[in-house]
Amino acid sequence: MGDPVVDAPAASNGEKAPGKAPRVDGRRLRSERTRRLIVEAYMALVRENAQMPTAVQIAERAGYSVRSIFERFPDLTALRVAVTDHAIAEARASAALRDLDASRATRITSQVDQRAKTCERWLPLWRVLSADSSQSPDLHQRITVIRQLIIMRMEMMFKPELSVMADSDRRKIVLALESITTFESWARMREFYGLSVEEASTVWVRAIDRLLPAASS
Repeated sequence: MGDPVVDAPAASNGEKAPGKAPRVDGRRLRSERTRRLIVEAYMALVRENAQMPTAVQIAERAGYSVRSIFERFPDLTALRVAVTDHAIAEARASAALRDLDASRATRITSQVDQRAKTCERWLPLWRVLSADSSQSPDLHQRITVIRQLIIMRMEMMFKPELSVMADSDRRKIVLALESITTFESWARMREFYGLSVEEASTVWVRAIDRLLPAASS
């Protein structure tokens, strides 16, 4: 049975009681909380195991039944889309732009520091979410949005240098910057070559500095 709608009692003359509290749909709030906990359980499992979790694992971690998952998501691909949306929102909230008016060296270091932290935190989830993303238009669109957000951030961070270039050349440099600072690039440096966070960050700093032209005086 569903929870009743929580409401204030009506006045005896049929008018609404003064100071009536807003209607609160208890069942809807409980469902949203369950949905959020399922998403968070999925993310936690991916970080721990670096692989796509099963419905049973997600349900056990969230403290609900498998049925509860599929009451809120038609399938696990839809759940992956919801997890991606949650991750995008969380990443944007924690990656505020800073040092926009600083020196070239400071801006490059600031950008690399933020990107390195993002890769360290989100790499396992990125691998799971982007796997076979072409099979889901919704998921593919989210992956595209993530890449576009990365490009937009770099365009703002390196505006003094990029603004001196012709449009076609600027586009090529921005795409090159995006390609060398991907999750895959970070994983290769950290896991295949065994670089520390500091060493990998230095590689990116030097690569970005070489690619960027000098800013106008």
